[in-house]
Amino acid sequence: MLLHQEITDKILKSFYKVYNTLGYGFLEKVYENSLIIELLENNLAAIQQVPIPVYYKEQNVGNYFADLLIDNKIIVELKASESIIEEHETQLLNYLKATNFEVGLLLNFGKKPEFKRKVFANNYK
Repeated sequence: MLLHQEITDKILKSFYKVYNTLGYGFLEKVYENSLIIELLENNLAAIQQVPIPVYYKEQNVGNYFADLLIDNKIIVELKASESIIEEHETQLLNYLKATNFEVGLLLNFGKKPEFKRKVFANNYK
């Protein structure tokens, strides 16, 4: 079984429900707000735009904002692009590297729904 698979399955189910209802062409924020509704209905704790500090040599060098943090375990990065590109995947991996979270989902509400699941076993635990 994959790490946090039960949670990621619920997230993906919610993602496809939102995509199948709204389709392609809205701004990312519309999808984010809609996805929050679905996640909460699936009994997942979902927080939007969570500030997460990034450290270098134990010093805070800035913050980024995770689109969604689910059950304090999974970072979700949302896109509303034509397709997922390498930079999107790298962005999510860097978020995982900079935190103690090990699982991330990249969800793209593009011309076709796409997702990538990333895992990074880190040393911050």
